[in-house]
Amino acid sequence: MSVPPDLSIVIPLHNEVDNVEPLHAELLAALAQTGRSAELLFVDDGSTDGTFERLRGLHERSAAEPAAPRVRVLRLRRRFGKSAALAAAFEEARGGIVFTMDGDLQDDPKEIPRFLEKLEEGYDLVSGWKRERHDPWHKVLPSRLFNRVVSCVSGVRMHDFNCGFKAYRAEVVRELTLYGDLHRFVPVLAHAKGFRVGEIVVQHRPRTHGRSKYGVKRLFTGFLDLLTVLLVTSYASRPLHLFGGIGLLGFGAGVGINVYLAILWLAGERPIGQRPLLTAGVLLMILGIQLISLGLIGEMIVSRHEGRRRTYSVAERLD
Repeated sequence: MSVPPDLSIVIPLHNEVDNVEPLHAELLAALAQTGRSAELLFVDDGSTDGTFERLRGLHERSAAEPAAPRVRVLRLRRRFGKSAALAAAFEEARGGIVFTMDGDLQDDPKEIPRFLEKLEEGYDLVSGWKRERHDPWHKVLPSRLFNRVVSCVSGVRMHDFNCGFKAYRAEVVRELTLYGDLHRFVPVLAHAKGFRVGEIVVQHRPRTHGRSKYGVKRLFTGFLDLLTVLLVTSYASRPLHLFGGIGLLGFGAGVGINVYLAILWLAGERPIGQRPLLTAGVLLMILGIQLISLGLIGEMIVSRHEGRRRTYSVAERLD
């Protein structure tokens, strides 16, 4: 059995044929400065422009040069998205430290030693912060708004959740479950597991080849994904706290409205049956009862399945 490398560099790609060779060359130069063994794990996420053929060539060349970092390639059958590409790579990565970076040359491989230094301070995950971005305004402004909202709602104090340039200890990626577009919330998911999350400022370079795969639409889908993250990180094992809490607020508001109307009726202000406020009060009470019932059903489901899944993360064992 071969000795696992110190580092695994994971690069998901989709239609980046002109960036493959330059990125590979920059990675070799940067990794040579670290003095650590490494593997390069490229994931072709359904490219149609010849990206996989370029990656095949890199793989064959690396096999002929045993001293160079090994190039490994995963080709997905179709485009599944970045989260799926990262999940597939995390299953294959063998390094004790795993890096992720985009394949568009906007992330500078020369930053790798700085990530390693930050990890040595005791962090489990270090994320890049593109403080000065070389992107169009219609990408920068929505991204900053999104990052601010996620930071406030999740409690994870970071500036840039979207940056694909990250360094993880291997135990972090082993415990992440990525699907949909949850790759944008990796720091939140890791923090919820109890891992220590940090951030460093990184250089962001302008794109020279290819085109961006993301648009303004990602802002709206991102907020929906944020609700998913909050549910799975904070309320997955106690759904009644979420739905029951909202239900109690609605039910209480409905009761308050109807008590107020009852007092008016007793005071002689009749009729009250035609008042819109009465309809609102009754609907709030019904909605509250439904939400509380939904929470109770969720608790029943959790109680039956909780023992079948891990809801904790073990940092150390003394056997």
